[in-house]
Amino acid sequence: MKKGHWSLIPICVIVVAIPMAWLAFGKSVVKIENPVFISRLPKLNPDYTDTVIPPNIAPLNFVVCEPGSGYSVKIYSQNSEPLKVFSRTGKIKIPLRPWRSLLSSNKGGELFFDVYVMDEGRTWSRYETITNRIAKENIDAYIAYRLIKPIYNTWLDVGIYQRHLEQYNQSSIVHGSSFGYGCVNCHCFLNNSPENMVFAARSGKYGGSAILVNDGKISRIDTKFGYTSWHPSGQLAVYSFNKIRQFFHAAGMQVRDVVDIDSALCYYTIKSREVKSFSAIADKGRLETYPTWSPDGKYLYFCSAPILWTNRNQLPPEHYDELKYDLMRISYDIETDKWGELETVLSADETGLSILLPRISPDGRYLLFCMCDYGCFPIYRPSSDLYLMDLKTGEYTKPAINSEYSDSWHSWSSNSRWIAFSSKRRGGLFTRTYISYIDDKAKMHKPFIMPQKDPEFYDSFVKTYSVPELITGPVKVEPIRLGRAARSTDRIQVDIPITGATPKAGSTEPWQERE
Repeated sequence: MKKGHWSLIPICVIVVAIPMAWLAFGKSVVKIENPVFISRLPKLNPDYTDTVIPPNIAPLNFVVCEPGSGYSVKIYSQNSEPLKVFSRTGKIKIPLRPWRSLLSSNKGGELFFDVYVMDEGRTWSRYETITNRIAKENIDAYIAYRLIKPIYNTWLDVGIYQRHLEQYNQSSIVHGSSFGYGCVNCHCFLNNSPENMVFAARSGKYGGSAILVNDGKISRIDTKFGYTSWHPSGQLAVYSFNKIRQFFHAAGMQVRDVVDIDSALCYYTIKSREVKSFSAIADKGRLETYPTWSPDGKYLYFCSAPILWTNRNQLPPEHYDELKYDLMRISYDIETDKWGELETVLSADETGLSILLPRISPDGRYLLFCMCDYGCFPIYRPSSDLYLMDLKTGEYTKPAINSEYSDSWHSWSSNSRWIAFSSKRRGGLFTRTYISYIDDKAKMHKPFIMPQKDPEFYDSFVKTYSVPELITGPVKVEPIRLGRAARSTDRIQVDIPITGATPKAGSTEPWQERE
């Protein structure tokens, strides 16, 4: 190569390096002098203001929704150097490592965001300081959820995924494409542990079954598990049989609706591989669903309502919009496999609403549930709100974390300090996952949406997040193994101790898709 050609290289490097350096280190060279103060908070998307965040959460990237040609954000707390981010577009992407260091050094302290915006005349404005708080307690590092398109009565692209909350990594646990583009749902974990889980799989080609993961061993059970709850001992799991039908309204915020034509509870014993039931949790005159165990394993809580229709083929069934569920519980002795007396914890007659989805904090202190105007599918009811009951006193309250749209499908962290729940508050259509902190005085703090690397992610993402479950680590069983189990002809054969309208094991009857 000629010498003259070599001489061009340093010039090219300089030409490229100057703008790249400005972009990379813009946050350190931007000078903001005498900014104009604006006496209000800046508009952010997502809204990460006045909330409590875990010290191990991924960076809360956001967009400054104020007109301007330059944006600078200073993020700081008491015990660390400020973190500064500059942007030309308003997209604020916070670097991971300094964010982690800032949060870990300031647990229990306040976290401040100072937002500056430059106009076309290169004049800077400064808004009121945003104040958040960093909790002392971590949130479980992973969350599992189902992603599904907001479709009505078919499924194609359905999977259960897990997200590392300390970063942005999402990976598949299992996808319906691995067994004939079937459907997966009703995932459930034992004591927030990823080592033991169960989910329902159904396919026109391979049939319906429950896939059980127990300490790394995978089994296919020849029955359909609905909503499931593990006994804290890990020795059994209670699940619901649900005969679900979907129908539509002519108008309204939510035109679709769903009803359980019939439902009951059974339980599967891990060691003996048996399915059992008990008359009080499988009453032919009532609908039982949404089981959940107390952390000591002594009580099973569930929802129950009287069947109001005689014609099980009519759709919608008669009086469907008058159906309201009570919150019940029944004692259980795992040593003798004996059930006790049925008790009413909270009745629909008392509340005037349908009581659904009870979940008890792992420390046994609180019961979180939702209530809506009728029925048992709160995700389709804009009236659905979350409620918190103190199990020591039996008193319950409606926390300020609710919205005008459906709030439901909640789970607790293993330390009882965080909840993840589903909400349609961003417009009423797509379900998103929100996180809220509950302090030692039972105050539930303003929820924030699960952060994404791209702060505009939710503006164009057209799938819904369904049934968020907080777990302490990643599910390590490979998706290919779970798909193989759903296709397998090697099944655990069980006898179903329920008769009547409840679907029989091995039935190929199509079930309506639901969130």
